[in-house]
Amino acid sequence: MENSNRTYIGKQLGLDLFNDNGVFVLPAMTLLNTEHIRLLDQHRIFLDNHDIIEIESAAFFHIAVDDCTTAMEMIFDQIRFTKKVPINELRSEVIPFINKVSEKNDFYGMLSALQSKDDYTYRHNIAVGILSTLLGKWLKMDPEELGMLTIAATLHDIGKIMIPAEILTKPGPLSDEEFEHMKKHTTIGYELIRDTVGTDHMQALVALQHHERMDGSGYPFGVLGHRITDYSKIVAVADVFHAMTSDRLYRKASPLYEVLKQMGDSAFGKLDPYICRVFMDKLMQSMIGNEVELTDGRIGRIIMIFPHDPIRPLVNIEDDFIDLSKERKLGIVKVFPK
Repeated sequence: MENSNRTYIGKQLGLDLFNDNGVFVLPAMTLLNTEHIRLLDQHRIFLDNHDIIEIESAAFFHIAVDDCTTAMEMIFDQIRFTKKVPINELRSEVIPFINKVSEKNDFYGMLSALQSKDDYTYRHNIAVGILSTLLGKWLKMDPEELGMLTIAATLHDIGKIMIPAEILTKPGPLSDEEFEHMKKHTTIGYELIRDTVGTDHMQALVALQHHERMDGSGYPFGVLGHRITDYSKIVAVADVFHAMTSDRLYRKASPLYEVLKQMGDSAFGKLDPYICRVFMDKLMQSMIGNEVELTDGRIGRIIMIFPHDPIRPLVNIEDDFIDLSKERKLGIVKVFPK
């Protein structure tokens, strides 16, 4: 019976739950995680579909990401106190929801839930976990590798727990001295994960290398691309994308299309070109059918993505078809959600 309860992880309770003795166990509207399932099993409560309410993808994204962000904040607090990563809590309270969110094919709903509120430090880890998991699937990683990637991506910034809050939340650019201090989060994160039982050295390397760049311009060691692990290259793409599409204290989020354009420009130099191309291609594929505004002010609809130039698609405007890969003077200013 325990396994049948586990199928409801990520689902939402429609009613208050009591055990056979009338003891209150869980409230209605709870989004079920591994700990809740363990609690239900202890009380010998076995769920069926009548106990669950169906929620729309967009609502699920917001609930799941908010819950994960809260759990991530508690995990950070625990690490500050113990100097150890509570890997079991991460696996039970965060990772199942990251997997559930990444299974749903609604990129815009997901992106909306990932937008930072006043908790960027924690939400960013969840966002990079989800985006890296998606990217790993698109790169056809096997399930075991994908599971390791998800944990590595979710912990990539864990070293920031040792960076002073006044640097993390500074409402403006960092001074050279502050930036040097900020860079230490990579080595701190590496040491924390390396010293945690139940993690893998490749996961520690992601914390160390996610700011390294293909051309050697990154930090902390300025290594070239051939010395950066594939996990780290994947997380770098997800990290850059979420940072650029999020409101920060010192700058507003860039429009999605502008972010894709900038990432495309830096793919041959800073980010791994193949991983970046797969990411942009899949995101653009998810936009087929979306309305867009062109640089000349006209509104059209994306109807085809070209693999050779994914951010310059075929656009339909009334009876006209515009191939942006050939009409180089035109471009997309804005993509409208469906």
